[in-house]
Amino acid sequence: MARPKSATHDLKRDAILDIAAQCFAERSYPAASMNEIAAACGTSKARLYHYYDSKDAILFDLLDRHTQRLLAIIAQTEAKAQRQNLDDRAALHELVRAFLQEYETSATRHAALLNDTKFLSGEPDPAMEGGSARELILNRQRDIVAAMTRFLKRAYPGRLTAANQTALTMMLLGMINWTFTWLRPGGPISYAAFAEEVIAMLEKGMG
Repeated sequence: MARPKSATHDLKRDAILDIAAQCFAERSYPAASMNEIAAACGTSKARLYHYYDSKDAILFDLLDRHTQRLLAIIAQTEAKAQRQNLDDRAALHELVRAFLQEYETSATRHAALLNDTKFLSGEPDPAMEGGSARELILNRQRDIVAAMTRFLKRAYPGRLTAANQTALTMMLLGMINWTFTWLRPGGPISYAAFAEEVIAMLEKGMG
């Protein structure tokens, strides 16, 4: 009989993932080792292997959970817009706010998504929806981009065309996705205030 997981098993995994994401951000994924991650967690390498059998497994779980969280935020925003009868621009504004609120507490996880997906295995795996760990995460990233395009097209139907929709979607994602490189809690502008600046840029430009 398999040994049942403890009630704190997932909580411990979340703590490991947060620490590992910090190690990847500071050292880079290739340079960070299981020994270093274990030391940063305040545990032994053997204990770390109780939760993850490799650094690759840590990276996949980190990106799997993070991308699922971002897709959940999209679904929650769509449900909120419908529940509160928000117009399409207000729905887009809520999505911008929700993403930046998430990024405030998951900056290193998002950095791993943008920088380290390429290190996931590209080998076919029957357990993976996309054929491999890397393709599964890439497919989720594509789903996130497609959702942002959908929100933008609804909000600004006269502005987005078949020719420019990819460029405008990536412009908006570029404004919010790379905040981990410069936006810091406690700095001169908060994540919430920056979200309002992004919304103002969408609505008014620099005027």
